[in-house]
Amino acid sequence: MSTASLPSTRILNPKLERKIMSAETAAGLIQSGDQIGMSGFTGSGYPKAVPIELAHRIADAHFRGEKFQVSVFTGASTGPELDGALAMAGGIHLRLPYQSDPETRKRINAGEMDYMDIHLSHVAQFVEYGFLGKMDVALVEVAAILEDGRVVPSSSIGNNKTWVDCADRIILEVNSWQPLALEGMHDIYYGLEPPPNRVPIPLTKPGQRIGTPYLKVPPEKIVGIVLTDSPDRNSPFKTPDEASKRIAGHILEFLGWEVKKGRMPANLLPLQSGVGNIANAVLFGLEEGPFEGLTSYTEVIQDGMIGLLNSGKLTCASATAFSLSPEVLTAVNANMASYRDRIVLRPQEISNNPGIIRRIGVISMNGMIEADIYGNVNSTHVMGSRIQNGIGGSGDFARNGYLSIFMAPSQAQKGTISTIVPMVSHVDHTEHDVQVLVTEQGLADLRGLSPRQRAKLIIEKCAGPEYKPLLADYLARSEQLSYGKHTPHLLTESLSWHNRYLRSGNMRPREES
Repeated sequence: MSTASLPSTRILNPKLERKIMSAETAAGLIQSGDQIGMSGFTGSGYPKAVPIELAHRIADAHFRGEKFQVSVFTGASTGPELDGALAMAGGIHLRLPYQSDPETRKRINAGEMDYMDIHLSHVAQFVEYGFLGKMDVALVEVAAILEDGRVVPSSSIGNNKTWVDCADRIILEVNSWQPLALEGMHDIYYGLEPPPNRVPIPLTKPGQRIGTPYLKVPPEKIVGIVLTDSPDRNSPFKTPDEASKRIAGHILEFLGWEVKKGRMPANLLPLQSGVGNIANAVLFGLEEGPFEGLTSYTEVIQDGMIGLLNSGKLTCASATAFSLSPEVLTAVNANMASYRDRIVLRPQEISNNPGIIRRIGVISMNGMIEADIYGNVNSTHVMGSRIQNGIGGSGDFARNGYLSIFMAPSQAQKGTISTIVPMVSHVDHTEHDVQVLVTEQGLADLRGLSPRQRAKLIIEKCAGPEYKPLLADYLARSEQLSYGKHTPHLLTESLSWHNRYLRSGNMRPREES
């Protein structure tokens, strides 16, 4: 018996239950050239059945010599059943706003797929304003559909509200793997009108609820419902290494100093943490640290935040999605009801809203690929042109946060790459938006410093020992020979470290062939 003929205890509305179909049939409702808004954020809450069948359909069309591609918009990264399958089939024309799939990344960097890297807070309004054209299909995973047609979202919200509001046709995947205890955890705000009628968002505290727990899905736009029972993609976090622990230690010491100076309360200000092993190490450090009564206003709930919630050190966490290791995800799903009053999942146009971030004074902590001696940060491109993942929400938080902290080990690739360079090869966050840089070597507080003062401090505190004299020499010569003395650079040398690495595989001059 096919799933299309099975009744679902997750679909309590009889009229909508009649729209159950197979994933293959639902994929047949998508046409070449469609722009599809798909759910999913950091590997949680993304559709898992229809994209695979769509990839099969696209591959068959290509085998027959027919062109078949779609544009895929999401909240952020998804999983192999979506990005991986569609990229492997050559089925994606345009991808936005963020990705982390190896096959997708390979095709973008080969010039075979267009990719629009965009601030996560901008995506919903770009679609709503019509900047990105017509939204044809919304393909959204949900946990359940109630008797009155209200929809219980799954483990991420992302841009789902916008996809549902703007799309001509809606396909829902009802995933029975998602805990029904998610009901009540979401807070979907429906009060954002387009300019000039937009009013302030009435949110002043991280744990505050201003909307509804349910997604409003017009039943007349639903063309298909697919039943699934598939887990989210979840990646294990590495045990914090020595460099990550030292970075975490520098940040915790700095936050303690800020409290001592009276620049923030004893329970700090709401925390935002980017995804990754270093960010998670900082969260684990907070669990062992002296701060109590913490709050979080961020994008994703990571392992470290669950640990802080379990210990009682974190009182509430606001985000748009989960991003957990397999072990922690299993434990959280089994006890989801116990977190329902302490975790709020919001649309990313709210979780990443610049006005709210500035209003409540978020402490922004994000990773980086490299930073230069003046504090410009590259979050997205390796050696200036090869995209890694994307800017994500780091710009939303860094530009508007009470504090903007960027962190990374001082060296990469066994010391052949310096994270601190004369000039970044790609700029995502200008020196004007970067207040603190941290490596395992130390922390540079850049607030109130001129460019040359920043350069001296970054070299002293953050550069690796093998690269520190090289950077100091570059700065000294730049101060003597540059065209202007405000932000001294030698333009014939400023990107020479990257060129050297591309030629020889090492930024250090002695390794140059």
